[in-house]
Amino acid sequence: MNARTPPASFSASKQARRAAARLVAPLALAVLLSGCMTAKLDENRFLPTAITADEGVVILAKPQVEGTGSEDSFMDCVGDKLARGERPMKVHGNQEFQDTLFPWFEASTAPVRAEGVTALLNRPKVARRLADTGVRYVVWLDGNTRKTDGGGSIACAAAPGAAGCIGFGWWEKQSDYEATVWDLKTARSAGSVTTNVTGTSAMVGLVVPLPFIARVQGTACDRLAGQLRSFLAGTDPAAGGG
Repeated sequence: MNARTPPASFSASKQARRAAARLVAPLALAVLLSGCMTAKLDENRFLPTAITADEGVVILAKPQVEGTGSEDSFMDCVGDKLARGERPMKVHGNQEFQDTLFPWFEASTAPVRAEGVTALLNRPKVARRLADTGVRYVVWLDGNTRKTDGGGSIACAAAPGAAGCIGFGWWEKQSDYEATVWDLKTARSAGSVTTNVTGTSAMVGLVVPLPFIARVQGTACDRLAGQLRSFLAGTDPAAGGG
């Protein structure tokens, strides 16, 4: 019995996939070996802080003149990190806090500077509500995660008896956030913590699409929360796991 000879189109397609794989593989390897992510943390302290077990913290989106503030999901992530771990803190829900202090901490009416809290505290009604919350520190969060660059392409096709993707695509994202800490007891700014994380992700098409994702926003949340924990506790940042 004579062996069946594959159709010319099938052989050509197979050779094309092999040739593309030889081109894509070095690019994929370069992405994997590059580390894919860089991170930076900065801290500026104006006042000593040492949050106690009965004092709370609330995280609010910094009011913006135009556009929106930090993503709700990122604020929730930072709050959850502070509320858990080795040294959990009392994190007050931001919406609950704003509802309790309505309308004084809404985006359109919140004090522009920490010193502006003094005027609010001079109002007995506001002072009582604020004391009832147990919140000592307000953390104003500003920033976002955005795509900054990208390139390449992936082509996928299907045919009788065969299907797959060939190509290489990549994109870079940057998470840039600043957390400004207000001390409501002294009505002053205690300082700020900033984080900047840049990462490159890739999608490699070698018959089956293979994603290599840099966890940019998650890393920014982990680092900012760790540094904030150390900042609020008044400990050495290097010892705070940030």
